Amino acid sequence: MSAAAGAGAGTRGTAPDPTRDIWILVSAAFVIALGFGIVAPALPGFALAFGVDEFAVTVIISAFAATRLIFAPASGSLVQRIGERRVYLTGLVVVAVSTGLCALAQTYWQLLLFRSLGGIGSTMFTVSALGLLIRIAPPDRRGRVSGMYASSFLAGTVLGPFVGGIVLGVGGLRAPFVFYAVTLVAAAAVVAVGLRTPAATTEADRDAAVVLRFADALRSPTYRSALLSNFANGWAVFGVRTAIVPLFVVVALGRSDSMAAVALAVFAVGNAVVLVPAGRWSDRYGRKPFLVAGLLLCGASTATMGISGSTEVFLVITFVAGLGSGLITPTQQAAVADMIGSRARGGPVLAAFQMAMDVGSVIGPLVAGVLVTELSYAAAFGTSGAILLIAAVGWMVVPDTRSGRVSLTGKPSAVTIDPDGVSGGADTDEGSDGVGRRDGE
Repeated sequence: MSAAAGAGAGTRGTAPDPTRDIWILVSAAFVIALGFGIVAPALPGFALAFGVDEFAVTVIISAFAATRLIFAPASGSLVQRIGERRVYLTGLVVVAVSTGLCALAQTYWQLLLFRSLGGIGSTMFTVSALGLLIRIAPPDRRGRVSGMYASSFLAGTVLGPFVGGIVLGVGGLRAPFVFYAVTLVAAAAVVAVGLRTPAATTEADRDAAVVLRFADALRSPTYRSALLSNFANGWAVFGVRTAIVPLFVVVALGRSDSMAAVALAVFAVGNAVVLVPAGRWSDRYGRKPFLVAGLLLCGASTATMGISGSTEVFLVITFVAGLGSGLITPTQQAAVADMIGSRARGGPVLAAFQMAMDVGSVIGPLVAGVLVTELSYAAAFGTSGAILLIAAVGWMVVPDTRSGRVSLTGKPSAVTIDPDGVSGGADTDEGSDGVGRRDGE
């Protein structure tokens, strides 16, 4: 064995396992989602306490989403300049401080300002978290890691409102904001101490590092398919589901608000059932089959929601839509990770991917609301389902990113898959990452 080869083997032999770093990010995702859910029940009542009307309340909620969307390109540029870990920690601190300031707000306009600042921090840690997962997770475990991350976030989102109701009842309207700020500071401290910095570990790796530009990525039909499917996912799942489903249950089906909450919970259950398995399956069999299946399943079920004749049928369809969404989320994220690879730094590429979903979640409810008013719920759900089905077609006509033929860097960036479905072969574009591990090991 040559000296160089021996040195390389020695480096690989002493490389730390990335599992700890992955679990730190997964745990932080749970805390972030939990806190967001804790604040959600208190925010409308807190705003109304300043003597404003319902429209002013919706402005505060929309302002958070708007600043997320507006600041996403800047977040991508920051990732490119100073690295994912710094941007992630800064985002956590910004949200913690802005949330703490919300608890101290004395006027409606102060609350609006502080909540808007929180949106800036939110998009910072959202974009950088995806970058960190791409750089830390081994290529043959990207789907599983994405599924774990999404499951953790979902668990926090579901549990948050229940905890928030308790905190609200015990401490009043300001208490949830204090609680969330403190938990975010604790999460930031754990990440700062425990998470290792993803960075090239050799001079050769630093010289070979690739900087990805959005304009270059947009030339890839596979990346365009990812943008379209994330837009469709934002439109139907994060937008129309939360805005139109409760109205449909109450107005069209004539059921109570509590049943509307049950419908949302049923979707979440369907989602949770397949998130982790879908990621694991996509690592073994490829991303494309589960992306296409998830988009078709979610699209078809969403399109038929508006013509369901009973609550029972609607709940079954909602559960199926949740299953489809669960197939989409981890495999789509893993596919983007395959395209970028863990040696490249693609802040603007990741920011645009996140923005696609945010734009869909903003536009979707508005268009669906117009369709409900002017036509029917069937038209609103049908349109949303059609967008998901179009996105499925987009993935049908591009290669699977796990084939090793799709890379935004111009080099193979995915581990190949053998006939038995077990990953193998060298990841030729993936060198050392910041936890001292060579990808694929």
